[in-house]
Amino acid sequence: MKIIRQIVLYMALALGANAGFAESPTTATLEALRDGDMKKLNFHSAPETVPDTAFERGEGGTGTLADYRGQYILLNFWATWCAPCRVEMPMLSNLQTALGGDDFKVVTIATGRNAPTAMQKFFDEIGVDNLPLHRDPKSALARQMGIFGLPITLIIDPEGREIARLQGDAHWDSDSAKAILQALIDGAGAS
Repeated sequence: MKIIRQIVLYMALALGANAGFAESPTTATLEALRDGDMKKLNFHSAPETVPDTAFERGEGGTGTLADYRGQYILLNFWATWCAPCRVEMPMLSNLQTALGGDDFKVVTIATGRNAPTAMQKFFDEIGVDNLPLHRDPKSALARQMGIFGLPITLIIDPEGREIARLQGDAHWDSDSAKAILQALIDGAGAS
């Protein structure tokens, strides 16, 4: 019954967006799409500003979250020593494959002491090759964003504001997760 309700809600959102009269989905609408692990996803009552603290890009150089403005990002903080991260990362990879594009991206940032070679080995061992190997070696960004414990995943809107947070691991490639994120992506395109 829950899956039918989710499908009906998602279809209503999608049809409204396609008709050109829908606004961004409301928090109540998004919360209604939560099922399973997604029930741990907490939407903020108001968007929260994210810091412009630099992190090390996997391909070299530095970046900030402002580099992703204009698209939704699912920002995952993780570490090579984190057992739940090892379980969750392939699901984040699947999500990137399913929804990634100009409007949405999964961004992963290893926080704390994570050697680039260990990070690459971690991804190789679990078969992930489509997510960034960004680093926050001194946990400066993580501290400023209130990241305590791993993994923690945030949803950042196209304006660069945090709109939701999930502490702990989750099935990010579940139907519920995809419905929530697709509703956000579709709502952004309608506005």
